[in-house]
Amino acid sequence: MKALRKYLDKIKPNFEEGGKLHWLHSTFDAIETFLFVPNNTSRSGVHIHDARDSKRTMTIVIVALIPALLMGMYSVGLHHYMALGLEASIVTKFIYGFLAVLPHIVVSYVVGLGIEFAIAQVRKEEVAEGFLVTGILIPMIVPVDTPLWMIAVATAFAVIFAKEVFGGTGYNIFNVALITRAFLFFSYPSKMSGDQVWVRTADTFGMGKGTVIDAYSGATPLGQLATTGAGSFGEFTFLGITGEPLRISDMFFGFIPGSIGEVSTFAILLGAVLLIATGVGSWKTILSVFLGGAVAVVLVNLFAQNAIMEMPMQYHFLLGGFAFGAVFMATDPVTSARTEKGKWIYGFLIGLLAITIRVFNPGYPEGMMLAILFMNAFAPLIDFYVIDGNIKRRMKRAAVAKKGQQ
Repeated sequence: MKALRKYLDKIKPNFEEGGKLHWLHSTFDAIETFLFVPNNTSRSGVHIHDARDSKRTMTIVIVALIPALLMGMYSVGLHHYMALGLEASIVTKFIYGFLAVLPHIVVSYVVGLGIEFAIAQVRKEEVAEGFLVTGILIPMIVPVDTPLWMIAVATAFAVIFAKEVFGGTGYNIFNVALITRAFLFFSYPSKMSGDQVWVRTADTFGMGKGTVIDAYSGATPLGQLATTGAGSFGEFTFLGITGEPLRISDMFFGFIPGSIGEVSTFAILLGAVLLIATGVGSWKTILSVFLGGAVAVVLVNLFAQNAIMEMPMQYHFLLGGFAFGAVFMATDPVTSARTEKGKWIYGFLIGLLAITIRVFNPGYPEGMMLAILFMNAFAPLIDFYVIDGNIKRRMKRAAVAKKGQQ
């Protein structure tokens, strides 16, 4: 590391004002601060200094996402070979899923970081680090067979219109990764919903693109329930790719079709433990999302008229993007509520809205994306009233204390 530090110090003058590569100063600064914690400190005012800056914080989130990402990759390979009726080893399944997901990750980072680097160079500002997490979140919340050009277009739209026009990282109102998914969902609905978008059945390693599997059914469990669950939930059974009933353990560990990041609740919980232990993610927000969802499920169950309204709480939490959204999306420090009481209100309403949308909109059996985006818009208002309430209570206590002294 010392040799790398000396090398960076040696070439640094070339990127400073007057150097032959000064126009790439923002790019060099981004690479340097990613590799080493800056030595710069504040010279005035009161500040708390530690070794973990925003880049290190983003790195922790990425590490927390790795279990869900790896399990999602394995799930892609698992369902691919199940759909084809072929046997394969765990390693083979994972490699297939890895190669299927990797291009999405590459496109997401190349497009998103390319735009951010270009804008930083034009503005002569530091390159923001927020896209380090967004770049990996985007491939984890879209179907595995989403065309790469769609991911590129949606990522560019989200970075420019949901982030940079607001001023960049720290100023955006909406979660950038969710805006990417929303753009895809409303612009290309046929590629984001339906029975065959969640499992890659085309064998790119020999069987040819577009292979048709007669016994294949790739609908997610929630999609199955939304389309066929008009009766009682007690009479309904979730089916896997081969038509076999799914067990609740399959749903918990991730042996079901779905977006890369959402399939394994177990892997998501591992990431949640890391986020909470390091203080990067708010346990209050995460817990309140599940509390809000639980309240919504109880109320819906009381007045159940069909299968999806009768669905028990554990299925709501294990299926779809509920757990993933609660842990990795609702806790976004930029777009979520920041006051302690506000986090409880913000998370509770997300859980409540997510279940409500899921139950009462059969055409859209997933509600987490819309619930979080909706509450992103209200997060500043929640914080305002929490702070305003605190100020009023303190003024009232001060007035009472003053009156008592007289």
